[in-house]
Amino acid sequence: MSNISDVQDTEAGQEGATPAVEDLSAQLAQSDPLMIRPHRSSRVLCAVIGVVLLLASAITWWVGVRTVTGQEYDDLVWTHFHDAVPSWLTPALSLFTNTYAVPAVAVVLAVIVIVVSVLRKRWWLLGQLFVFMVVCAVIPRLLKGALPRPVLINSLASQSNSAPSGHTLLACAAGVILVCAVPRAWRAVAAVVAVGISFLVALSVVDGQWHRPTDTIMALLIAGGLAFIMLAFTRRSGMDALGTRMSSASVQIVSSVMITAGVLACAYGAYVAWQIQPGLEFSAQWARSGAHISFMVMQLGLTALIFGLLLAMRHITASPLSKIGLVGAPPAPPQGVA
Repeated sequence: MSNISDVQDTEAGQEGATPAVEDLSAQLAQSDPLMIRPHRSSRVLCAVIGVVLLLASAITWWVGVRTVTGQEYDDLVWTHFHDAVPSWLTPALSLFTNTYAVPAVAVVLAVIVIVVSVLRKRWWLLGQLFVFMVVCAVIPRLLKGALPRPVLINSLASQSNSAPSGHTLLACAAGVILVCAVPRAWRAVAAVVAVGISFLVALSVVDGQWHRPTDTIMALLIAGGLAFIMLAFTRRSGMDALGTRMSSASVQIVSSVMITAGVLACAYGAYVAWQIQPGLEFSAQWARSGAHISFMVMQLGLTALIFGLLLAMRHITASPLSKIGLVGAPPAPPQGVA
C-alpha cells in the first residue's frame, strides 16, 4: 500500500517528481495501465462521439443554410421569436443580450477552472482546457468568413453568413471546461449549470436577432464535438487520484436524466418542425408557435443531451476502475503465525 500512496501523493505534480518516484510510477503503470490512461474503449468512444457531433454540425449548417426549407424555418423563428418569449423568461434573456455579458460569464468560469486546476495541480489538464478554449474562440471567426450563405428566400435578416454563433459557442465551451475541471463531487452540479447558461445564451442571441436558430445549434454541436475529442486525450493529470476513483450516484442520475430527456426533447422538436413544414413557405400564422416551440425544445434537448454525455464520459475517463486504484494491494499474512 505504501507504493500506491507514494504514487497517489505525486501523480498530480509529475513535473517535480524524483527519478525514483517516476520509476515507481512507470512500474505500477506497466502492471496497471489504467493508472495513467483511461480505458482504450473509453477514449475511442469519446473520439467517435466527437466526430459524430462535428458531422452533425456540418449537416445542420447544410440543412439550415443550403435548403429553402431551412432558411424559411430560420427566418420564421428569427422574425417572431422575440414576441413569443414567455414574460418570465424575458429578464434572463435580456441579461445575455448585453454584448459583454457572455464574455464576462466565460471569464468568471475560466477563473474558477484555473483556480481549481492549480489547487489540484492538474497542469496537463489546465493546458488541455486552455487550448480547447482558444480553438473555440477562433473557430467562429474562421467559419463565418469561410462559409457561404446563398440567398434562397426574401428575408429581413442580414444575408451574410452568421453561423456559428460565437456567443453560444463561448458559453458552451466555458461550461465544458467547468465540467472537466471540477472534482467528482461537483461534476453533476457543473453540468446542470452549464446546461442552464448555454441554453439561455442560445435563446438570447436569437431573441435579440443576433443569430438564427441554425447558428446556435451548430455552435453547440461544434463545442460538444471538440470537447469529446479533447477527452480522448485524457492523461493522468485529468484523472481522479488513486483511492478516490469510484462510481458517483449524482453523475449516474443526472447524466441519465439529461441523456434521456435530451433524446426525447430532440425527437419531439424535430417532429413539430416536420409538422409545420407546409406552413413555412408562406410564414403562416399557425406555423409560428410550432416553430418557436420546436426551436426551444430542440435547443434545450440538444444542450441536455450533449452535457449529459459529456458528464458521463468525463467520469468514465477520470475514474476508470483499475485493479490497483480500486482494490489496492492484497492483504499481507499476519506476522508471527506459524
